[in-house]
Amino acid sequence: MYEFDPKRLEKLAALRDSGIAPYPNGLPVTHALSDVIEAAGDRPDEVLAEDTRVFTVAGRLRFKNEMGRAGFARIQDQSGRLQIYVRKNLVGPERFADVWKKLDLGDQVWVAGTLMRTRTGELTLKATDIALYAKCLESLPDKHNGFLDPELRRRMRYVDLFMNDDSRETFRLRSAMVRYIRDWFHTHGFMEVETPMMQVIPGGANARPFVTHHNALGMDLYLRIAPELYLKRLVVGGFERVFELNRNFRNEGVSQKHNPEFTMLEFYQAHATFHDLMDETEDLVSGMAQALLDTTEVTFGDHTISLERPWRRASMAELISEATGVEDVWDVEALRARWLTDHPDTDDLPTTVGKWFELFFDAFVEPGLIQPTFVTGFPTEISPLSRRSDADPRVAERFELFIGGSEYANGFSELNDPVDQAQRFAAQAEAKAGGDEEAMFFDHDYVRALSYGMPPAAGEGIGIDRLVMLFANRASIRDVILFPTLRPESGRAESDRPSDPAEG
Repeated sequence: MYEFDPKRLEKLAALRDSGIAPYPNGLPVTHALSDVIEAAGDRPDEVLAEDTRVFTVAGRLRFKNEMGRAGFARIQDQSGRLQIYVRKNLVGPERFADVWKKLDLGDQVWVAGTLMRTRTGELTLKATDIALYAKCLESLPDKHNGFLDPELRRRMRYVDLFMNDDSRETFRLRSAMVRYIRDWFHTHGFMEVETPMMQVIPGGANARPFVTHHNALGMDLYLRIAPELYLKRLVVGGFERVFELNRNFRNEGVSQKHNPEFTMLEFYQAHATFHDLMDETEDLVSGMAQALLDTTEVTFGDHTISLERPWRRASMAELISEATGVEDVWDVEALRARWLTDHPDTDDLPTTVGKWFELFFDAFVEPGLIQPTFVTGFPTEISPLSRRSDADPRVAERFELFIGGSEYANGFSELNDPVDQAQRFAAQAEAKAGGDEEAMFFDHDYVRALSYGMPPAAGEGIGIDRLVMLFANRASIRDVILFPTLRPESGRAESDRPSDPAEG
């Protein structure tokens, strides 16, 4: 049973006993608070006094100051905050005594009134009627100490959003970014589609999936780790430019950069190469920064990052050589010797050049990629869905985008040779049988789809959560996801209940 605040429960019972409905319905709300502010403009009080319009609004009570037969309060809705003035002879003695006097901070309040300004010039709604809109049964956090604990803010986002302006602005920015992305792709001739979130075979990425079971069909299903293989089936079917803003699920660790459920943008484009995608990614992200932030220079942690085009493009081999001094990074023995110089006691070293590249890149290169950098030249063996380079078959026509020391995007010219794809799936299946839980399954239907002929194409995935982190200057992915994955509460502690020192 939930433990309600006993003091607020007493007030709730008293309201009902006095005939006041604590959760009424049907009261008309004609304006958002921002509408009222806009309607007032910069007109002085003597001009506002001639405006006889009645505005009906609703919002959460954030401040209250009683002064005998009158008082001031401040309410907040999605659009902003507004001061209200309540006077006994204007709202009537019953409303004043039974509603105004009994309001607590946090209550949802309905107000009808006209415009005025105080002596200090603050815009105020002079109440002609007031009603309780929804009773708050929890005390608000102390206004001086705020609601600052990161764990509570993420767990109780419903409190965080009305207590902290920065949190509201982060998620407004996120919404604007998603809207900009959709508009960009529609403008560039892409069609938005939806693909299955429950899949018979999880594919499109090297990741460990979540498993569920369908009772009626009597079979296991997997929450998707990526929509890639379904989107490319659509390219086979003739939809030559498709995109999806999708939720993906990966049964992996939780960290500052990882949440088991996350949002990805994936798009696929026929008759394009990975070079085209790098150009388009620059245009999308740089243009979005200019449009939404009014600058292409963003602060991220201790770094100032320029999103102005063009961005650096460098091969994986080039970057590893720069960072380590190894001249021939394709020489496995040279890589082994360099690694053992710094890590002499390392066991279970890689056996292939692709795995060595991954190890060296993660250790020596990735943390230093602060300014936007497209990393190219990934070994083919670690790029099972990418087209081999015609110029150098050792590498795939693939890139990953790094900013601020983290990966933001992965794109490549698509492998559309069904025989080559089948061979790579077979290698992945062998790795999975050998214990690699993140290796891909062999997807026979996808090979069959490719066998009908997919035109040359390129595709990319961009992590939306990390992009919001960059734009909003947030260090943790949990601060840009409304309801991140958290461990269950062991039980509600009394310290979890925000205290209001003014509560009587």
